[in-house]
Amino acid sequence: MITIPWNVISGWGTPKIIPYAPLSLDPSCTVLHYAQTVFEGMKAYRDENNKVTMFRPDMNMKRMNRSAARISLPTFDGEEMLEIIKTLVKLDSHWIPQEPGHIGTQRALGVAPPTEALMFVICSPVGPYYKNGFKPVRLLATSNFIRAAPGGTGGYKLGANYAPGVVPQVLAAKEGYDQNLWLLGDEHYLTEVGTMNLLVVFKHPDGTTELATPPLEDVILPGVTRDSILALARDHESGKARIPGLPNDLKVRERHIKMEEVKAAAESGNLLEVFGAGTAAIVCPVKAIGYQGKDIDIPVGDQGMGPVCKAILDQIVARQMGTVESDWSVVVTEGTKGSLKGPKPIA
Repeated sequence: MITIPWNVISGWGTPKIIPYAPLSLDPSCTVLHYAQTVFEGMKAYRDENNKVTMFRPDMNMKRMNRSAARISLPTFDGEEMLEIIKTLVKLDSHWIPQEPGHIGTQRALGVAPPTEALMFVICSPVGPYYKNGFKPVRLLATSNFIRAAPGGTGGYKLGANYAPGVVPQVLAAKEGYDQNLWLLGDEHYLTEVGTMNLLVVFKHPDGTTELATPPLEDVILPGVTRDSILALARDHESGKARIPGLPNDLKVRERHIKMEEVKAAAESGNLLEVFGAGTAAIVCPVKAIGYQGKDIDIPVGDQGMGPVCKAILDQIVARQMGTVESDWSVVVTEGTKGSLKGPKPIA
């Protein structure tokens, strides 16, 4: 694991790579009382050429800095931090993945910007998200609990955003659903699926197919996978890079989507697909949404997902595995030579 201390006087200290171990924290640390913590989750892959790569890690560094600034944690040099993480990945390349965290460690009672902080990175092996093929999920449209609101912190990857979602998820599971579909406001606008971004495929009366996703607007987390899907789909839409399996007339839109629109589209046969998107699963097909006491059924096809979801998944996996060359895949290079206590500071 990596640890990098920070304090308000001297700034970032020397990064250290050490054996995995518990963190020692004072009971009055601000992270324990005021949730001053941000985190990121990334994956590293061994591609078809036996190279170890990470998928768009620069976006994770940018998002982590943005999240840190939102709660007055110190920001850092994302490029230098990425080089330090590469060093760790190189050492633990037989395990591959990593997850950075950033917490306030000042010993104080009272809500204020911390004068001390700790950046740390841990590694963990992960298996396939879907071990026996894709399993579409059932969602419970949830409006009595709120994941995020305008002006809040929903658009940032803060630890404080996740704990409040546990009880709603447990309640959804008791009703036979896998995750919550978070709705916003009296209009029941769609926002996110559990901890993933949401995408919907509609068929319109003019025959065109629309891939729609709610706009971020600081309510929705700017997901790396979401951004990748939109970039690929827009390249297809413009003709820059056509994707096999996507409709030729595909339109890509970031717009507000009401739950009533989804319901009406399903009733008319114009709701083609719904799926979540995130680092863990890449995509997660949805087969039903519970809304106002009834289930809205969604086509998933014989493969467990619709053609748009499948075509996009294939494109992302091809880039992660090196089948398709892409600057999104960052090759993990040789780390710092000599002592592992001396990578360049990230400030």
